[in-house]
Amino acid sequence: MVLPVAAQVPPVRLSEYDYLLPDERVAQKPVTPRDSSRLLVVPRESGELQHRIFRDLPDYLRREDVLVVNETRVTAVRLLGTRESGGTVEALTLRPAIERGPEIYEALVRPGKKLQTGEMLRFEEARLSARVEDRTESGGRFLRFTPLDGNEEVALLLEARGRVPLPPYITAPLEDRGRYQTVYAQTPGSAAAPTAGLHFTPELLNRIETLGIRIARIRLEVGLGTFRPIRVENIADHEMHRETFSVSQAAADLVNGCQGRVVAVGTTALRALETAAQSAPAGDRVAAVAEGETALFVTPGYSFRAVDALVTNFHQPHSTLLLLVAAFAGGDQMRRAYQTALQENYRFLSFGDAMLVH
Repeated sequence: MVLPVAAQVPPVRLSEYDYLLPDERVAQKPVTPRDSSRLLVVPRESGELQHRIFRDLPDYLRREDVLVVNETRVTAVRLLGTRESGGTVEALTLRPAIERGPEIYEALVRPGKKLQTGEMLRFEEARLSARVEDRTESGGRFLRFTPLDGNEEVALLLEARGRVPLPPYITAPLEDRGRYQTVYAQTPGSAAAPTAGLHFTPELLNRIETLGIRIARIRLEVGLGTFRPIRVENIADHEMHRETFSVSQAAADLVNGCQGRVVAVGTTALRALETAAQSAPAGDRVAAVAEGETALFVTPGYSFRAVDALVTNFHQPHSTLLLLVAAFAGGDQMRRAYQTALQENYRFLSFGDAMLVH
């Protein structure tokens, strides 16, 4: 399933949804514990903003609600190494290319144009070597990895010794690599974390389930396109990136059987659900099983079919994620919420604070 892009985007000007984000508002490290981050509650009807702590989220959930989380796991790692010529090479592994053979990964590489098929690379820090197998459609390379010590496993070395591919706006070192994974991360495949989920702890999830709130788990593999800014004034001219998603039968049953609100944790969960809604039969929120690629570009004017409330972080200017929040909260409410968050010293972006729009 692949959705069209431009056909769903009304003529909206980017400058109407822009704001200035000072560097000091960008969170460089996560807070401890995870659920001690701040939560800005944004009611769409009353407009009365409330300042809470993320662990207070259950106060705003009801027994009939269904909380939908993206259980994708960040598997991309950054590797620094050398070429046979002695030059340096950098690789960002994106996913295992199982269809091409064992230990082969799709990767972005630098220098991209110079690496030739058959060339050998050495990543001493990760205790791996790699052979360039072929080019990818996007200009990357398929790399076949081999452990320098034959007794070790490639996947384990990548996870243990590869560097966490943090977003470019985070420059501080990450002391605990587990903090860039959600506590419920399961299915490998993402190049970036679904950051709204980083605030949850096992204890908070248990509290939510104890209240009788069901948790549905879906998957959307977060790609590097999530960081690509919009560079055109007319957003209908923006080419939306594609990401792989899956809504299982079990998740669809929970969503379609929901007697309360469907609460999406993160923009990725929302996009997966709204994509699944495109092929839903009458009377259902989402299709019974939906998987494939989505290029859904949610912008002001979009009509939501599956999601009633949204937990999300504060996003970059000129981003598709900011437009999604504007579409869901309403442009005026989004602007007011962001202005308030800046005035009240909320922390922004991946390791920052959260908002609940309901």
